[in-house]
Amino acid sequence: QVQLVESGGGLVQAGDSLRLSCAASGRTFSTYAVGWFRQAPGKEREFVAAINWSGSSTDYKDSVKGRFTISRENAKKTVYLQMNSLKPEDTAVYYCAANPGGSSWYDGAGYKYWGQGTHVTVSS
Repeated sequence: QVQLVESGGGLVQAGDSLRLSCAASGRTFSTYAVGWFRQAPGKEREFVAAINWSGSSTDYKDSVKGRFTISRENAKKTVYLQMNSLKPEDTAVYYCAANPGGSSWYDGAGYKYWGQGTHVTVSS
């Protein structure tokens, strides 16, 4: 069993930065891919970024490429999402999720474990 807890959200202005953290419990976390998803009010959940178990491979939603960076420290069982140059359209609840089975990174259905989410609000 893996439990995930997100932190680091908040209210910022456009152009600011935030770093989200996803802290995990469970011995096998370091072997899982991890993704960040977000859900804005009235919209469906969408893929933001993902990283493989070792950190050697990452991918991003097109609209965040060059602004967001996903990374992980397996010794700390933590995955990060560094978000720079934030825009009002980045406002959402951000969730981290663990993908133990090698399923598609881009479909939330492939992720078995989810955190409760952290709110990010970007004002213009």
